[in-house]
Amino acid sequence: MKVAIQGIKGSFHDIVAREFFGESIDIVECMTFGEIPILLRDKKVDSAVMAIENSIAGAILPNYALIDEYNLSIEGELYLTIHHHLLGLKGQTIEDITEVWSHPMAILQCNKFFRSFPHIKLIEEKDTAEVAQRIQKQQIKGVAAIASKYAAELYDLEILEDDIQTIKKNGTRFFILKRSLESPDHESKYEGVKNKASLKFITKHKTGSLAEVLDIFAKHEISLTKIQSMPIIDKQWTYAFFIDLLIDDYKLYENAIHLIRKKVVHLKILGEYQQNRRHED
Repeated sequence: MKVAIQGIKGSFHDIVAREFFGESIDIVECMTFGEIPILLRDKKVDSAVMAIENSIAGAILPNYALIDEYNLSIEGELYLTIHHHLLGLKGQTIEDITEVWSHPMAILQCNKFFRSFPHIKLIEEKDTAEVAQRIQKQQIKGVAAIASKYAAELYDLEILEDDIQTIKKNGTRFFILKRSLESPDHESKYEGVKNKASLKFITKHKTGSLAEVLDIFAKHEISLTKIQSMPIIDKQWTYAFFIDLLIDDYKLYENAIHLIRKKVVHLKILGEYQQNRRHED
């Protein structure tokens, strides 16, 4: 099966794809998130991996918008503990490094470390692993990448400094995506009970409309694990809500959805899937 990821082999998306589906997959590399839904829509890949939120930086709102716009379906999630390492050509030390290239998010998550090295210039790039690959291919001295240990092994680079992320318990949540209304034609080690759901809804423009929706969930003993608002671009000061919830009793969940549909302008089930698989890189 073909799985689209943001980045190249050795990236955190690659780690998640292999953890979720196993090693016998073909990775399709994308340098931007915007390429991923198009590949799914055009049936050039079977599934995709997309980061959706980070424990430090919060939700990646443009990715929620892509999932909604292209009517993608969430078939799973995986939490990855992110360990950032400083990688360079073998034989170098951090004193030899004058520039560090990496993804903006990786640089943000490691900014405190670099305060001790004011001579190092931080340069934003599209992907952590792509920088590691380029340093090795072009034998670039004096430049380091922020990337995973897997990327260091894959591209034969030396780890100059371990675990340079500011917050040591730094995690990213990834969605596993497919085309909407499809049954998966593959297996993953994480298939099982669907005990979590992600929804999008737009409330009516009246006082207390959001509270009414939340009250229905509470009366049906449904726990919400996340609620995120996002502006609707063509309707000024109007917001859509994206929520995640736990399903303990599917019948209660169905009843709640039935009642909520009557209370909102629009409701879409983005996916029902198995909850919370965590993996250390």
